[in-house]
Amino acid sequence: MITSTPSPEALFRNCQKAVPGLRVEPVAERKKRLSTLRLWIHKHRSDIHAALYADFRKPSVEVDATEIFHVLSEIKVALRSLDRWVAPIKIDAPFFLAGTRSWIQYEPRGVCLIIAPWNYPFNLAAGPLVSALAAGNSVIIKPSEATPSVSSLIKKMCDEIFDPSIVAVCEGGVDISQTLLSLPFDHIFFTGSPTVGKIVMKAAAEHLASVTLELGGKSPAIITASAQLNDAAERLAMGKFMNNGQTCIAPDYILADEKIVQQFVEKVIRKTQSLFAPDGDFERSPDYARIVNDAHYSRIQELLLDAVARGAEIQWQGKTDKASRFMHPVILTGMSPDCRIMKEEIFGPILPIISYRNIDDALAVIHSQPKPLALYIFTTEKKLQQKILKETSS
Repeated sequence: MITSTPSPEALFRNCQKAVPGLRVEPVAERKKRLSTLRLWIHKHRSDIHAALYADFRKPSVEVDATEIFHVLSEIKVALRSLDRWVAPIKIDAPFFLAGTRSWIQYEPRGVCLIIAPWNYPFNLAAGPLVSALAAGNSVIIKPSEATPSVSSLIKKMCDEIFDPSIVAVCEGGVDISQTLLSLPFDHIFFTGSPTVGKIVMKAAAEHLASVTLELGGKSPAIITASAQLNDAAERLAMGKFMNNGQTCIAPDYILADEKIVQQFVEKVIRKTQSLFAPDGDFERSPDYARIVNDAHYSRIQELLLDAVARGAEIQWQGKTDKASRFMHPVILTGMSPDCRIMKEEIFGPILPIISYRNIDDALAVIHSQPKPLALYIFTTEKKLQQKILKETSS
């Protein structure tokens, strides 16, 4: 027997039908769904490990820390806090309504769309799902086609534990995303690039839908002369090269005081090796992930070639393998402001390090870029820390 996959429009209509019932159901029903999701994740932990390894060889320890733990933590917080979250909040009535009672009453949005990215494909699909279900919504999830094993796993999970009118999964490529964005969702959650974020926001505006956008950017890290360099090197090595640099809040480039820049380069090389490949063999290391697909591998290699062609110096590099999408960590210095690597989000295992003479020079580099998602400061000088915080935005 051949069964056809429901269209995005059919899935949406089905989820719309559930909205009136979800608005009036007891909060206990929401808690049941969250508890069922938690139980499924615990039971299928090894399946989640396997799917992420299949898509880009993500180590199981990383999967636990960055994919599974975050979702379980969100469920725990939601179950503990949901009664308080949904309770009406009494407020004073405005003077022109004297003699009446006023309160803030929270209600579900309706039908929510979650467009998940490929870099943390389980976490950033299931995490927003927890929030949407806790708030009493129906949901359609669009997993990333770039991670087909996780996409299939998410569909299997939702098909097994949720009524399709409450949670549906719509797999496919860009055409499916475009179709979904044309539908009148009540809220859209998107994680990805600022370029696509603009498309999502424009589509949402057509239906006056609210949006939650988690977008990337060139997130800098500032290392001052007073910083504790061993600690800074270890934290930045982990933050940069975990998931092979494919993290939206990874430090994209480093601004280091010229007095300590060479010392810092040496320390970050040693810390990266000790964290991911103590024997020096990153290719065989079970703790070092891969680039997600051939297109991203080629893009990152092009960024590196462009930087070197424009004068960047390679401080650390190793072998690469296109067939397995393996790329050894790379550290660069001496980048030209015109090179692509200083204009585009890297999203890979290349770490540019720029030396600065005084902090205003470092801030000028940051101000020359669009607002970053994150900014990291390593210093023991309180006044300098406050100056950076006041004069930057992220």
